[in-house]
Amino acid sequence: MFKEYRYDGKNRFRLNKVKTNDTSLCEDREAAEAKLAKNNKKIDALQQKLYAEKKEGVIFLFQAMDAAGKDGTIRAVLQCLSPHGVYEAAFKSPSSNELAHDYLWRVAAQVPAKGEIAIFNRSHYEDVLIGSVRELYKSQAHADRIDLNKVIANRYTDINNFEHYLWNNNVRVVKIFLNVSKDEQARRFLSRIEEPEKNWKFSESDWNERKYWDAYQQAFEDAINATATKEAPWYVVPADHKWYMRYVVSEIILSTLKDMDPKYPEVTEERLEVFQQLKEEIKRDLPLQDVKASVIPTYNSPKEKKKKKK
Repeated sequence: MFKEYRYDGKNRFRLNKVKTNDTSLCEDREAAEAKLAKNNKKIDALQQKLYAEKKEGVIFLFQAMDAAGKDGTIRAVLQCLSPHGVYEAAFKSPSSNELAHDYLWRVAAQVPAKGEIAIFNRSHYEDVLIGSVRELYKSQAHADRIDLNKVIANRYTDINNFEHYLWNNNVRVVKIFLNVSKDEQARRFLSRIEEPEKNWKFSESDWNERKYWDAYQQAFEDAINATATKEAPWYVVPADHKWYMRYVVSEIILSTLKDMDPKYPEVTEERLEVFQQLKEEIKRDLPLQDVKASVIPTYNSPKEKKKKKK
């Protein structure tokens, strides 16, 4: 359905060839919001099964230019999820302690366990995006043997190896780039100044970063081409229309969970027999009127169920 937004390394990705204002999958806002609501219910149901099954974890990773709508999209699409087994990791400027370690150190600490969903609000890709544009690695402590001309290329290799390692160890990485236009970014910055309730969102540093727009666009294109794989694909989602962006992201997340196909753990015949024994013990511990009104089901073994069907 959204394959035109998916990049897995088969073809060369060109950022200037994709639309930021596309609405081809759902051109009506009201319909998109209705579909988003339905998708959220399905996502919630699948997440509960994922948490119960505890076989596989997943990272939904969001990257974007400032004001593209990461926070709002995460809130709109994933607020339906239970706090059990779901958490958000926001990667801001690294602390002195984080800088004292390898750049993947703080990311590895946030990798979800089996059955969990991790939402990465920014990620290790900051180290090949802002790291590349602003050449931050040149001012950071490093061994004399490090070739600074190869730092970014080596990081692409590190990232591919890291994400392949996660795939081999039951954790999926789904990477989503919210692709906003330069004009729309300016409009959103303006609204953050003009609307008092949005003032807290605006930072002068965000506006100052805008002068590096072209360099960031190239950095995103390079990063996607270098790290898009079948196991860890990139999704480049049009972000000029927030309602459309959120709907598409919900489809991506729902599709991922459907592909994972989590199921509630099957209860064994032996376990059902234990349940039946415990049921009798619980009933003996209850007042008589509660026992009479009890709706606790009788646990039939799989063999007994087959007999009844016959």
